[in-house]
Amino acid sequence: MTRVLFVCTGNVHRSVLAERLLAARLPSGSAVRPESAGTEARPWSGMESSTRAVLEKLGGDGSGFAARPLTAQLVAGAALVLGLAIEHREAAVRLAPSAMRRCFTLKEFVRLAVGGVGEVRGGEAGGEGAATAHDGVPDGESPRVVDGFDVVVAAVAGRRGAAAPVSPVEDDVADPWGRPHSVLYGCAREIDGAVSTLARLLGGGASV
Repeated sequence: MTRVLFVCTGNVHRSVLAERLLAARLPSGSAVRPESAGTEARPWSGMESSTRAVLEKLGGDGSGFAARPLTAQLVAGAALVLGLAIEHREAAVRLAPSAMRRCFTLKEFVRLAVGGVGEVRGGEAGGEGAATAHDGVPDGESPRVVDGFDVVVAAVAGRRGAAAPVSPVEDDVADPWGRPHSVLYGCAREIDGAVSTLARLLGGGASV
């Protein structure tokens, strides 16, 4: 399995929505496994009711969720780490500096990837890939990827320094915590648009 880890603060709204909406948008048989964690999360089982309501309205599955805190092991074991805001990307890098080139915000990754993944896939990614991140990756070791996943991520990382800068707020998804339901739903729609694009960019990963 190729792990894609979404990170927010409490692992209550944003990263939960990203995890479950990406799972809903990936094709059947995809080897990409969306996961999530929070920089200040407390472990607990079950999804917050308002999160589950908007998730299910958009076609996601709210069952079997458990919040968990972000750890260095989770970052190191993910093929791609996507913060919902810049602070979450930076927190992941602090925990596992060697994973820096695999750490982005969700909107940053999509923004950088949209213009160039087709070129990458048409060339280098057409050959043999290297590994998909498997469940047995030892703590602290980089995950392996296959089917061009690593090529796509590396290409986006290389584009990060060359792309025109944007305002930091453009790469963040605002926290809906404590705000009206309409704000949470708007947040979910924004995330859904980004992860739907992400699912197409990643091509579903390897089939299982």
